[in-house]
Amino acid sequence: MNIQLSKTPIGLDGVPAAETVLSHVDGERGELIIAGERVGDLARKTGFEGVTARLWSGGTGQPVGEAAVRAALGAARERAFARLPDLLGITRGLSVVDGFRAAIAGLRAENGLPHEATIVGAFPVIAGALVQRARGNDPIAPDATLSHAADTLSMMLGRKPGAREVAALDAYFVTVCDHGMNASTFTTRVIASTQADLFAAVTGGYCALTGPLHGGAPEPVLEMLDAIGSRERIRPWVDSALKRGERLMGFGHRVYRGRDPRADVLKEAIERLAVDGTDLPFAGEVEAYIRAALRQKNPDRPLDTNVEFFTAILLDALKIPRQAFTPIFAVARAAGWTAHAREQQRGGRLIRPSSAYIGAMPDSSRG
Repeated sequence: MNIQLSKTPIGLDGVPAAETVLSHVDGERGELIIAGERVGDLARKTGFEGVTARLWSGGTGQPVGEAAVRAALGAARERAFARLPDLLGITRGLSVVDGFRAAIAGLRAENGLPHEATIVGAFPVIAGALVQRARGNDPIAPDATLSHAADTLSMMLGRKPGAREVAALDAYFVTVCDHGMNASTFTTRVIASTQADLFAAVTGGYCALTGPLHGGAPEPVLEMLDAIGSRERIRPWVDSALKRGERLMGFGHRVYRGRDPRADVLKEAIERLAVDGTDLPFAGEVEAYIRAALRQKNPDRPLDTNVEFFTAILLDALKIPRQAFTPIFAVARAAGWTAHAREQQRGGRLIRPSSAYIGAMPDSSRG
């Protein structure tokens, strides 16, 4: 059998799959634009409800106000809590990550609420309930009067969060709410293009997010920092890891040629948080040495800090357990997923790429 390898580019790199008004990633310039604003500017001027209003307005083509989003999400969190016994019924024995996947697959339309609000509002309720159950506690009821970030922390931690904690998580939510045609967003749009409903589309998006190559789970960054342990071990640990050809977690990105612009936004959020026990100077020294070492190793294209590095530090400082990192990422990204699903459904075109066949062909001489 003579199989010829195709010269067709594989992986759809650089191939536009949709037109969107929602977000744009410029890897060469190291720039992320969400709903017409650079991510750093957006994080400084609005919270999660504000950016969600922008995304839903773009996705639906109809103006959505921030106050309406806040009210809808508060109501959706209360509705989701009332349905928790049903949603969590099939999650017994599952991890937080897998239980979250099973629970969100059970979401359904709620009377009087847009589907996107039902989904985005339910996500932190489910994540918080799974974390509390893992601790042996009952779920914490949501408070519809709180912001989405504040209520998420309350349900996750089992206490009223401080203002700086809420601001830090809100900045994280804004920073990671959308990011171009990443794998989970593409998955969401493919499913939505079949005219499946938002619940199916977003469940598929979360499934894609759980894959280790997506980048939605920054626990390995903390494991790396734990392994380094002290300032004295930074140089020898990093040098030894690079000599063995190991990947350093939190550095390099599939799209960005330089520094991930979201990293600096989250670094600023951590600095403002200034929680006792958050050793940002140590993490900063690790980051600085790794960046220098990578520049020396690959001077033509050094790997730079990505969003996972400071995501790990921020979420750890907020006392969010590591097993909940992927669901908490989904709490933010659900705003983008639902907006992209709506935008794709409005376009009405089925996403159906072709493949490059490299298998055997039938013998044409046999007639």
